[in-house]
Amino acid sequence: MKSSFVHKLQPQPMRIQPIPCKSSRPAASKDQSFSSHLEKATSAQTRLTVSKHAGIRMNERKITIEPDMWEQIDAKVNEAKQKGVNDSLVLLKNAALIVSAKNRTVVTVMDRQEAGKQIFTNIDGTIVMD
Repeated sequence: MKSSFVHKLQPQPMRIQPIPCKSSRPAASKDQSFSSHLEKATSAQTRLTVSKHAGIRMNERKITIEPDMWEQIDAKVNEAKQKGVNDSLVLLKNAALIVSAKNRTVVTVMDRQEAGKQIFTNIDGTIVMD
């Protein structure tokens, strides 16, 4: 009769080697303070972006808006956003803009005469800047 032998394997000790971790954060330069980083980050969020579609419409319809007017529009859109407005109609003397306050993006632009013939839907706020 054959006897069956069970071979017992001795557990081998495991070595865990730490994997060097590369930091995903860039090293902060010594001359930039936290406040300058904060200001830079918040200024990028407060500027309106003109969508490609809106830019094309502005060029096609020859609508120009001065930089100081953009700043006023930006301030009013920010104020509307704080009051809970997501999508707004901004009426200027010469133009009408649909602005997503949530995304801070100008969605489309048309001249004021054309805007008088349109029906605007899904707008929860209007900003009149005559």
